[in-house]
Formats: sequence, C-alpha cells, structure tokens
Amino acid sequence: MRDYLSIGTVPHEEDCTHNEPTGQYATAQRQEARLFAEQVRRHYPEPDAGYMTVKSFPHDFGSYYEACAVFDDENEAACNWAYTVEADPLGVLREWDAIARAELGLQTA
Repeated sequence: MRDYLSIGTVPHEEDCTHNEPTGQYATAQRQEARLFAEQVRRHYPEPDAGYMTVKSFPHDFGSYYEACAVFDDENEAACNWAYTVEADPLGVLREWDAIARAELGLQTA
C-alpha cells in the first residue's frame, strides 16, 4: 500500500516562507517545497517503488506545502529509502545545497 512521510517544507536549519492570511505566500512556499524535494533526490536517489513529491496540507490560513517521500510500504527497499531520507544520515538536508541556493538566488554559505 502506498504511504508517505512528510520530510519538511525546507531544510531543517533554514527559514521558510511564512503562512499569511492573504495567501500570497503560496507560490513561494510551493517553490521551496519543490526545491527541497529535488535536493532530497540529489542526495537520496529514488527507488523503483518510491518518489519525492510536494503535498498540500490544510491550515487555518489556507494550504501549506511539504516535500514528502512517497513509498510502497510492502516494498522493503522503498521503506528503507523513505526512512533513510527522514533520518538524513548523510546530514545533507539541514541546509540548502549549492544548487538549491542558486535557484533561490541566495548567497552561497
């Protein structure tokens, strides 16, 4: 059966676009979540029965977006991949990587 783990809106030590009552944040937050999912893919390649996606979740001020690892919970390799992404043993999901920083127009660290 298909399941998912929420990995986050952005890398764990980075600031994200904040939810606003006007909903003007949505485009920027979707972009951040997409770039975060792409960063995950660069460091933790997707298995046959798993993939990264951006999911929308309801909030009092509208929806917010998170990068999620989707996997077949009956496939051992896919389960291992998803939980490895969540645990981030490589320590590559704490901050934006150079590719994501360039896409966001941020200075390199």
